[in-house]
Amino acid sequence: NVTRYDQGPFRCRVFNPVSDGTSDPVNLFISCELLICIFLQQNTNNKTLKPQNSNFTFVLFVTASDRVQLTDGNSTLTIINVTRYDQGPFRCRAFNPVSNGTSDPVNLSISFGPDDIHLNKSSSNENYLKGSNIDLTCSADSKPSAQFKWFLNGSLLSDTGPKLRLTNIQKNQSGNYICQAFNNKTLRYRTSQPTAITVVGKSLLEVVLFVSRGFHSQPRRVLSFILSYSPGLHHFKNHQAFTF
Repeated sequence: NVTRYDQGPFRCRVFNPVSDGTSDPVNLFISCELLICIFLQQNTNNKTLKPQNSNFTFVLFVTASDRVQLTDGNSTLTIINVTRYDQGPFRCRAFNPVSNGTSDPVNLSISFGPDDIHLNKSSSNENYLKGSNIDLTCSADSKPSAQFKWFLNGSLLSDTGPKLRLTNIQKNQSGNYICQAFNNKTLRYRTSQPTAITVVGKSLLEVVLFVSRGFHSQPRRVLSFILSYSPGLHHFKNHQAFTF
């Protein structure tokens, strides 16, 4: 079971009662499977992949372009201005007259973003009755995942995370809401477009209680009054809109 480490040199010594001698050294030429390791060098915008072996011919499985450079007999791959789409996997193949081998795949961990930031509301309304519940959700394309902050009329809120839940909302919470995404690797910020929320009138419960006192014996008029008070409410019967 000869290995690559058995190449020598080897010597032998012979002797008898009157003399002795040592042979010249002998080295073995051992052909073996290739051991290929890829290591990574990088600066701010570029990454270089280079196999750690200088005794073989290399083939890196990529196509050269303005951003991708192959040098040192194809043993060095340099990517200029790395993008999120350059993560790999990368492999190289090395060969000599007696053997060949392919490296294990290497993937790059590339940080990017935040980009494509979006702020969505749980409903498309702009006007809400006092006491309503509203969910705002912020998303952004980012690696690692973005961190989120929320602002109302330019003032920072204490809430963090991709979701802002407004419960029992009051008039003083009316205004323009925005979310801001931050990537702690790229150190970049992105801010969403504002979304407007206006809180109007009394709560629906207060309206029902007030109207019921005047029309306690006429429930259809109570409901009709509530609908006229809250034009954003829609009622359906058998999938058809109806009025009173």
